[in-house]
Amino acid sequence: MSNAPSQSAPEAPAELSARHSPLDDVQALLVGTLFLALSISFFRDAGMLTGGTAGLAFLIHYAFDLPFGAAFFAINLPFYIFALRALGREFTLKTFCTVLLLSVCTEWLPSLLSIAHVDPVFAAIMGGLLAGTGLLMLIRHRSSLGGVGVLAIYLQQRKGWRAGWVQMAADCVIMALALLAIDARLVGLSVLGAVAVNFVIAVNHRPGRYFGI
Repeated sequence: MSNAPSQSAPEAPAELSARHSPLDDVQALLVGTLFLALSISFFRDAGMLTGGTAGLAFLIHYAFDLPFGAAFFAINLPFYIFALRALGREFTLKTFCTVLLLSVCTEWLPSLLSIAHVDPVFAAIMGGLLAGTGLLMLIRHRSSLGGVGVLAIYLQQRKGWRAGWVQMAADCVIMALALLAIDARLVGLSVLGAVAVNFVIAVNHRPGRYFGI
């Protein structure tokens, strides 16, 4: 990088008008989903959970011993209607592919990675950081994990409800229900993991700091 002073006002970079290529999107969705699958492995091996539809899938997994991936995929199915109406076909298709890929990866990953012991505090923080990084990649390439987040955006557009508050309320309900399935200490650490997720997104996803489309 050059440290030479500029003689004129800087021009906007040419990349501002460029869109992500299909190859950009594919690599981002693959890598982001892998990060998310790793985060779920940390949470699952430590007996914790997270918010959103992933949190509901964890509750079903713990309560009924059903595969997390299958539960996560099934729970998301009704939300694609809201995604299509609120965010369009491209976003909905990318989200469907991401959810499908994550559902497969979470069931396939244990055959490649076995964690004999993980400290719950470390799992909460590292799992949250991985999830936040993975979600950041999805957001920047117009994708998501569907579920409650999509419903929140839909309700904001149709009813004027603040999406952030809807998401927070849903996560609080999920964490409260988690007290029926797992130890209260693990629920508290799950909240710590959620804080780590939102920290990564809040710090790295600010208006004016990223210009990819």
